Amino acid sequence: MTKLFDLGGRVAIVTGGNGGIGLGMATGLVRAGAAVVIAGRNAGKNAAAVKALEALGAKAAAVEADVTGQAACRALVEAALDQFGRLDILVNNAGINIRKQPQDYTPEEWKSVLDTNLTSAFLCSQAAYPAMLKAGGGKIINIGSMLSIFGAAFAGPYGASKGGMVQLTKSLASAWAKDNIQVNAVLPGWIDTELTRAARKEVTGLHERVLARTPAGRWGDPAAFAGIAVSLD
Repeated sequence: MTKLFDLGGRVAIVTGGNGGIGLGMATGLVRAGAAVVIAGRNAGKNAAAVKALEALGAKAAAVEADVTGQAACRALVEAALDQFGRLDILVNNAGINIRKQPQDYTPEEWKSVLDTNLTSAFLCSQAAYPAMLKAGGGKIINIGSMLSIFGAAFAGPYGASKGGMVQLTKSLASAWAKDNIQVNAVLPGWIDTELTRAARKEVTGLHERVLARTPAGRWGDPAAFAGIAVSLD
């Protein structure tokens, strides 16, 4: 009998995969049998993530990369191919936020958020395309946000980047369906990550407001994204 959700022999790249939602998804992928390449700027966090994945019996590697540049994205894909011989899955999860009122952002801050959250997803997808084409198809998962839909006074660039992620996903899905490459977006709500823990310190009352409007009365768990990652592959 065919095993459902078996990713044995598949290779995935997860950007921003050394913590939070990215590591939750990477964990799901390796539990289903995939080899995973973690991409992140922090070498120490990368190494810790790889160690945790290898403890599950996984094949895992890390690349210290700034995925806001085209050359770095191409080098990341090449590293995955050199290590594991193919590329089947890309999770575009790299992201940052700078929390201010709209009138207070500098152009450099705006560009930093857009480049990290949105441009990186485009550049990584573009870099992955030839390898997926050679493999006969692939899966791309883009991490948006509920702020792809809703607005927050303190997150203008972040919301713009995540709204753009949805439209980028639709464009890539339309363009590459003929190549057997499926592209989907996941829009998380308030998840307990390093990014949102910083938000709770910077935005007065955020924690209480989130709990008040969440039926479960708690922040989301990054581990819950393991199943989502596998089901979309």
